[in-house]
Amino acid sequence: MSGNEKKLWGGRFKEETDKLIEQYTESVSYDKKLAPFDIAGSIAHVTMLGKQEILKEEEVSKIISGLNDILEEIENGQFEWKEKFEDVHMNIEKRLTEKIGTVGGKLHTGRSRNDQVATDARLFVRYEIENILELLKKTRKAFYTQAKKHMDVVMPGYTHLQIAQPVLYAHHMLAYYQMFKRDAERFKDTLKRVDVMPLGSAAIAGTSYPLDRKFTAELLKFNSVTRNSMDAVSDRDFVAETIFNCALVMTHLSRLSEELILWSTEEFNFINLPDAFCTGSSIMPQKKNPDVSELTRGKTGRVYGDLMAILTILKGLPLTYNRDLQEDKEPLFDAIKTVKLALAVNAKIVEGMEPKKERMKNQAPKGFSLATDIADYLAKKGTPFREAHRIVGEIVAFCLDSEKSLEDLSLEEFKRFSDIFEKDTLNLMSVEGSINSRNITGGTAKEQVLKELEKIENEEKFNIK
Repeated sequence: MSGNEKKLWGGRFKEETDKLIEQYTESVSYDKKLAPFDIAGSIAHVTMLGKQEILKEEEVSKIISGLNDILEEIENGQFEWKEKFEDVHMNIEKRLTEKIGTVGGKLHTGRSRNDQVATDARLFVRYEIENILELLKKTRKAFYTQAKKHMDVVMPGYTHLQIAQPVLYAHHMLAYYQMFKRDAERFKDTLKRVDVMPLGSAAIAGTSYPLDRKFTAELLKFNSVTRNSMDAVSDRDFVAETIFNCALVMTHLSRLSEELILWSTEEFNFINLPDAFCTGSSIMPQKKNPDVSELTRGKTGRVYGDLMAILTILKGLPLTYNRDLQEDKEPLFDAIKTVKLALAVNAKIVEGMEPKKERMKNQAPKGFSLATDIADYLAKKGTPFREAHRIVGEIVAFCLDSEKSLEDLSLEEFKRFSDIFEKDTLNLMSVEGSINSRNITGGTAKEQVLKELEKIENEEKFNIK
């Protein structure tokens, strides 16, 4: 290996690295994604070295100019990434020395790849969390819009996938709003732990150079600096936490997808999904398949795999840095890429879907969904609820035997089961009445849902007409 092509760390080695080992140990094929963050970190680091008079002003200027030129090469697709230089850091540093000479080697003063990559990863995660937060807001907006647009649509609510009680479609939509609101809160909380700068920790023990870590942190807009160099270079909690957050977002998207798939079947027939987000069959011309929602379910398993990967990577590592940590990038990149695309796609699906109002309304009283209202009626008149529950259960059994619905029963038939029933019992046989009786905070009553929409509007400033 010629002198100018020797590994930047190769002074101690007499043999060239085996080509197979170069292929096995390289990470540049995927960690080149970190290049903008790596260069930003390097510019901040060298600026601080100049401030501390560790490097001369002209050296700092030359290095920064070279780094900016390299960033332009990368952005224009002119940068040649080389596997033999292992990773994004070595590729950039090697190119820097090619451009500006040996002064480029001074960039690495007072730092290690260990604290460098940890800083790059934090910068990347911080940037991507902001993107995810914006996509989560668009997703919440889609559910809010559906709820506001279809405020008067009623539908059956389910437990155990059996019709349970009637609810407003808007109430159902806002249940998903709450899921994605919690997701956003989790990512915002994670940002607190991401926003800590490890640069200056060097390889393990810190450095003997008089670095001003707080100054570097200010340049990179970190809120604080790490307080233990050993933990700083080996900590990937923020990676695991970010992937977990992504996995939970996918859980929520998968639950949504399952309902959209069910609701679009002929058996449910509750919604019409936009054609642009469905596909057809290669053999059956009548088919309109919810393939996008099915893929979301499938991709959820993929992100779970990313989470399992990072947890497995971390579980057996002694302090401090170990090469295993190179393997944190691919699951992190994959989880973020997958969740961003899934959020963007599903926001558009929710925006474009249309509820089939009459079908939902017709199904709302099915399955004896008003039975709880009758039990509550008895309880409010003094019957212990467990006794009321038994009485209504017997009424339902009678209806099943008689092939009747609750709405078909006369007052006389109700009285066969309890003398407490009066004429007002028949007023209970209304889906709208049942819904609006749930008029407590968090309930499905129209008054409560309208209050919740107003609260969301004040919080989010969606400004939907």
